[in-house]
Amino acid sequence: MGRVATVNNIINFSCVDGPGSRLVIFMQGCNFNCKNCHNPYTIDMCDSCGDCVASCPANALSLTHNQQGKSKVVWHSELCTQCDTCLSTCPRQSSPKTRQYSVPEMLALIRNQVFFINGITVSGGEATLQLPFITELFKAIKTSDDLAHLSCMIDSNGYLSTNAWQQVMPYLDGAMIDLKSWQQETHHYITNRDNHRVFASLKLLAEQDKLYEIRLLHIPTVSDFDTEIDAVAAYLKQLPASVRVKLNAFQQHGVTGEARQWPTCSEEQMLELAARLTERGVANLVLPSVYL
Repeated sequence: MGRVATVNNIINFSCVDGPGSRLVIFMQGCNFNCKNCHNPYTIDMCDSCGDCVASCPANALSLTHNQQGKSKVVWHSELCTQCDTCLSTCPRQSSPKTRQYSVPEMLALIRNQVFFINGITVSGGEATLQLPFITELFKAIKTSDDLAHLSCMIDSNGYLSTNAWQQVMPYLDGAMIDLKSWQQETHHYITNRDNHRVFASLKLLAEQDKLYEIRLLHIPTVSDFDTEIDAVAAYLKQLPASVRVKLNAFQQHGVTGEARQWPTCSEEQMLELAARLTERGVANLVLPSVYL
């Protein structure tokens, strides 16, 4: 049996998830638990507890049982009104609105869009938790006469091991990696994980010429890129010149918990951080086009 992925959403056309126009696959599940996550419903997998079923005003969810008596929440997308009541009801804040895709099914979907896109990006959640599926999909794309021209990219938190990166490396055109913070303590506070493996991923991808973009999220008074500016700039300058350094401004849209009390990042604060990096020789900066 071929690989199957649990997918939260698919965007047929995006111009902000890598170079050119891209089909973006958002995988369900994440190994970080970021306080500032804008899509917290993509972190946990639905455990089919059934709490959300009765709460759905459109009756778009049902609970089924297999022969072994194991329950499963089924999402009826044709009835769903996207009111998201199920997300607020779920004790895990997880989405039951996911789909299972095999590699052939995903390839068929890509072929429907092939004339309108330059490539594929897998994102999340954390896409690399489903790396075997990604590797099989990317390999199929690169060995298909009609799809081989598409670039294959991964948007990741960088927590994948170096050995695992090597599995997908032959079929990978580029990766976009989030560096959540510089200091270990700050990174753990924000994500509940350390950042050693993130730096290892950045090093490996840069060495393999597969690091397309490093992303820094500026959260005033919380993240530490501004207070560690000299060290951050020195690190960024030693990356290949082709690597984009994307600065993102924290906003409260979609976040929950204590992050709702964090200060948002203004355009002025973003420009100040960019100027300080530029003064220290960091090039190829990409700033937000919109501040919401």
